[in-house]
Amino acid sequence: MKNPTCVLRFKRSFTLLSILLLFSNLHILKAQEDVSNITIVPELVFGTSVASNKTFPERNPQIQAVFNILWHHENNTQEWAQRLKRLRTGISVGYTNFGNSESLGGAYSVVPFVAFNVFKKERLTTQIGVGVSYFTNEFDFDTNFFNRAVSTDLTWSFKAFMHYNFLQTETINYRVGAGLFHHSNGHTRLPNQGFNSFLLSLSAELKSPKYKSYKENITEQPTPERNVQNYIAIRAGIGQNVFSDISIFNDKKEVYTISAEYGKIYNKTLKIGVGAFYRVYEHYYDYIRGNEFLVRDGEEFVSLRDNPWDNASNYGLFAKGELLLNHVGVELQLGVNFHKPAYDIDWRINEGWDFAPREIPDGWVFGEFDSKFRAKKAVSTRVGLKYYLIGTDKAPKHNLYAGAFINANLGQADFTELGIGYVRSF
Repeated sequence: MKNPTCVLRFKRSFTLLSILLLFSNLHILKAQEDVSNITIVPELVFGTSVASNKTFPERNPQIQAVFNILWHHENNTQEWAQRLKRLRTGISVGYTNFGNSESLGGAYSVVPFVAFNVFKKERLTTQIGVGVSYFTNEFDFDTNFFNRAVSTDLTWSFKAFMHYNFLQTETINYRVGAGLFHHSNGHTRLPNQGFNSFLLSLSAELKSPKYKSYKENITEQPTPERNVQNYIAIRAGIGQNVFSDISIFNDKKEVYTISAEYGKIYNKTLKIGVGAFYRVYEHYYDYIRGNEFLVRDGEEFVSLRDNPWDNASNYGLFAKGELLLNHVGVELQLGVNFHKPAYDIDWRINEGWDFAPREIPDGWVFGEFDSKFRAKKAVSTRVGLKYYLIGTDKAPKHNLYAGAFINANLGQADFTELGIGYVRSF
């Protein structure tokens, strides 16, 4: 049975994320003086979801109905719009039927995205977005055991598509597309194998009567002068994750994190930096302090009891890149862990047999410390969306931001985080 307090905290986190996404898109919209730069794109999507586990339910091909709104930025005078020629921003709202109404159900998704031309081809575009989804069906040990894709009704959504305009007219661009869609709750409840879908689409970009005059009145903006700023930044965050699908450890607890970084901001558009982070996992600390099975006398990790706080900690270094769209920042981070000892317990339990009991019997199969384990323990990754209090196009010396992030061990979700940060530019 779910812990109501943890469910409420999780939904509050995703509510804050949704508000963050909404503010991000409102500021992008506000950058324009009228609506002539908006196009509407209804889209039908077909495809299949990869089986998330060996006993995943049988299913028909999935169908999505999606409604996209696109903002064009050729006349946007902000520096990011001039540097990133022909970049479009948008928001997609859709419903997915996963092909098995009884076990898999459907999902409602809201995904802000960016779209840009590839290979300098006007007809070929790439669309990348991150948002949230609400699922109508989820894993339940008693009633929906074989659907181990998601175990929460709210999840993160990641979308990557390529579209080709095969027929263009003054009022409509007809498009075909191909891409993938991923759903994950960010390790906030287990099981969380995730939905991974491979998709094809057919869509039509509908232009408003004013769009023709908008295109005719595009003015070539002068190329901004090259500029570079140095910056330092600090960040504090609170994340949530679960420890194991053992029922007592499958309620969310906090991950407390701080970081500091230094880097450069190029042309008010691209931020490159390096830094260090420190985290403490409440689940790890409680497992060690609680004298749980694998840290008891005679067990493999008994030595971790000597210093529970340190052994529940994680620290390392990272490099990051961030795309700045005035009030909006999209961040990607790659790091290396120097210290994460309690992850060994995590791996032993979660990569062995499913649904380990709290008191683990003789003969139980644990996860092996193989090359996959070493890679995931060593490499941390992070992706997120930020909202800056002051638009970065103004190159402020002092700025604050709020952000929502998903952190991972290599590519496997570790915890979902909300954070605040301060940036000092020089």
